[in-house]
Amino acid sequence: MDQAPLLTLPEGADTASRVRALIQADPLVLLGIAGALAHQRGPWPADAVTRAAEDEVALLASAPPELLKVAIEHCILGRDVDQALEWLHQTGALAVLFPELEATVDLIQESGRMHKDVWAHTKLVVKQAVRRPDVRWAALLHDIGKVPTRTFTKKGVHFHGHAEVGARMFDKVVQRIAFDRDQRRTVRFLIKHHLRSNQYSDQWTDSAVRRFAREMEVHLVDLLDLSRADITSKRPGRRRQLLEQISALSDRIDHLREEDARLPPLPSGVGNAIMEAFRIPPSRLIGDLKKELEQRVAAGSLEARREDAYYVAFLARSGLVPGLDPEVAAHLAAAGGLIDEAAADAADAEAAGDLAGPDADHDHDDHDGDPERPASGVLTCGADAEGDGCLPADEDPES
Repeated sequence: MDQAPLLTLPEGADTASRVRALIQADPLVLLGIAGALAHQRGPWPADAVTRAAEDEVALLASAPPELLKVAIEHCILGRDVDQALEWLHQTGALAVLFPELEATVDLIQESGRMHKDVWAHTKLVVKQAVRRPDVRWAALLHDIGKVPTRTFTKKGVHFHGHAEVGARMFDKVVQRIAFDRDQRRTVRFLIKHHLRSNQYSDQWTDSAVRRFAREMEVHLVDLLDLSRADITSKRPGRRRQLLEQISALSDRIDHLREEDARLPPLPSGVGNAIMEAFRIPPSRLIGDLKKELEQRVAAGSLEARREDAYYVAFLARSGLVPGLDPEVAAHLAAAGGLIDEAAADAADAEAAGDLAGPDADHDHDDHDGDPERPASGVLTCGADAEGDGCLPADEDPES
């Protein structure tokens, strides 16, 4: 039943008594008021309505979990969801339904400066999120793991591992609010992985981008939309940079998918490399091994169009080459599929330390992945992240 008429009731004892009686008869009326507030773009209800809701809020704990889920979902899909959520907090309904969210109120995210708390951030993320149920649910609960993971160091406030912890906390939420299996899995996945796209830079290899897209599976669009909503910075340059980063990742995934649809999964010379590495003459076996590799690529367990040695090393480890000497297999696997001069050159380079990565000495573990705080190192624009060097010179970073 639409509770929008309750938003316009006048202040007074009669209003409080009426609303109290309605909630006593059906506790979901309280959520109906919040839903109307989220969808009607109207004024807040009279104080008498709010007081009546406060008096009867405990009754929500006895509402059927499946009906709770429907009522809350209607609320969070509204355009003015931030107002509705704040009303639920003020009435005490948030503490009854989501004590994990109530704990984020006044939980600071940065020390030494004025900054929105986790609750204020969450309300804005939900409001900014596309109006699809799975994304809105994930936006509502994506930062609940920040409460138990908050730590203070000389470098500031951190929430290491909060995405994974939040996903485990969601397992307790679903004991109170009934999600169907598919939605439960999707929302949990989005909470657990909501920081993944923030780690992207144009230094990622094509293989890394393909692997990211494959691991995100059918949740990719939802995840990227959640990542966009999770950007709440008031600093225009910072906000634009993060949105462009997500768009660049999305565009690159699309480009690689188009490329993969046109090109064969294996490099053209892999058959010759298999024959040379395993001393196999031209035969049907070569075709069978290539077919097996193609099937593994299609299944996602092998990457497409890698160097020949990548596939040779896999075959050496897999036991798919009949009659292969175990010592030869071990040697090829240890050499990464390289043979003869190529293997010797790689061994010499490793001994000389030439294979150390350009970022080998940099520790990224001191950053918790929060998109509002730049990680140390170099941004995709080439500037120092901590100095916000990507911001245009005429923009005030604190505006």
